[in-house]
Amino acid sequence: MNSPGIFSKIAVITCLLATVVASAQQKFQVVPLTAGMHLIQAEVAATDAQRQQGLMYREKMGSNEGMVFLFDAPAGVCMWMKNTLIPLSVAFIDDEGKIVNIEDMQPQTTESHCAKGPVRYALEMNKGWFKQKNIKPGSIIQGLPRTN
Repeated sequence: MNSPGIFSKIAVITCLLATVVASAQQKFQVVPLTAGMHLIQAEVAATDAQRQQGLMYREKMGSNEGMVFLFDAPAGVCMWMKNTLIPLSVAFIDDEGKIVNIEDMQPQTTESHCAKGPVRYALEMNKGWFKQKNIKPGSIIQGLPRTN
């Protein structure tokens, strides 16, 4: 049996799959947001394809980095963590930039985490970020992008 040959073929297939996944990943615009005195570098997910991809397959995220999901109109919004590898907290934000509620989410789960009212945005950060910064429902996030 030629085990080294099999392992090299598996390695090639693995590399090809990684390349396909990486090339399928969307590129996101980054915008600066502020939550009180805290600066956030947020990738913007504004299209259906970008919102569907979100932070899937990411292995880490910087301490003040996140992703803001922009929806076309205020609506009831739910998020889940399918294929998302890092624990996150999500703030659901209304049209005026006010946080409606914040939910903690566990990696690779399909449990729904929903806004407690109509929202235009969802901001995902590393799990516990909002709590560590004392950012709560009612806090304002500034610099949020608008729909065209």
